[in-house]
Amino acid sequence: MANGDNSINEFQSKRMGSFNWSGFRTLYEKEVRRYLKVFGQTVGAPVVTTLMFMMIFTLALGGSDRYMGDIPYSVFLAPGLIIMSVLQNSFANTSSSIIGSKMQGNIVDILLAPLGAKEIAMGYAFGGITRGLMVGCSVMIAMSFMTDLSFTHLWAILYFGLSGSMMLSLLGIMTGIWGQRFDQTSAISNFVIMPLSFLSGTFYSIDRLSGVWFQISQVNPFFYLIDGFRYGFTGQAEANTMVGALYILGINITLWVCCYRMFKSGYKLRA
Repeated sequence: MANGDNSINEFQSKRMGSFNWSGFRTLYEKEVRRYLKVFGQTVGAPVVTTLMFMMIFTLALGGSDRYMGDIPYSVFLAPGLIIMSVLQNSFANTSSSIIGSKMQGNIVDILLAPLGAKEIAMGYAFGGITRGLMVGCSVMIAMSFMTDLSFTHLWAILYFGLSGSMMLSLLGIMTGIWGQRFDQTSAISNFVIMPLSFLSGTFYSIDRLSGVWFQISQVNPFFYLIDGFRYGFTGQAEANTMVGALYILGINITLWVCCYRMFKSGYKLRA
């Protein structure tokens, strides 16, 4: 009986006490292997889609002869497309994984494992970050053959790339927990992420916007992510880079707390 009590106490300490690194690593590896099994769909397809955007805007629309200020348009456009591929795939990975687990009924396997809310949130988030960065690096390598990419401020590239993938991974977790069907995930993507993406200055300078659209851009986190990431390549930014870095940090902290609380309380996860 004493041995049984000790086993229960050991199980509870793993689940409720100190961080379970083994469990976190296992969940993270599961997430990575899940999308690597369909590598062409999860990594290859986004790369091709992003390159198509690059070709359309720089070749079909005469972008190779255009400039944004004193920067060639292709050099201006490439960083925005790279970070956009990171953001979209980070969100898609975590949201689809959790929604799929809920619909198949195997989310209970995660909840009953000796994992606390921190381990579960980090396992899903890091899985999404890895996919986003994998797609982003693949896009960047492919685009280096189409335009000149120089690493002017490496810290900005790393910070905004990692912060952006984390932000969308956490948002994807919240969407997956809240949603019950894949169409709800698509609704968030189509009516929240997509509009904010197109108002972020990916394809143009936000100075061209006026009125309410310009005001929206000033509080749009996607704008600060893309502007900061582009600053890492071109050395030029439309907003204060440090303000953008702190703004994104605040959003990520808020999203992390929300994800942690949702897993901790079992919100829409427990029958």
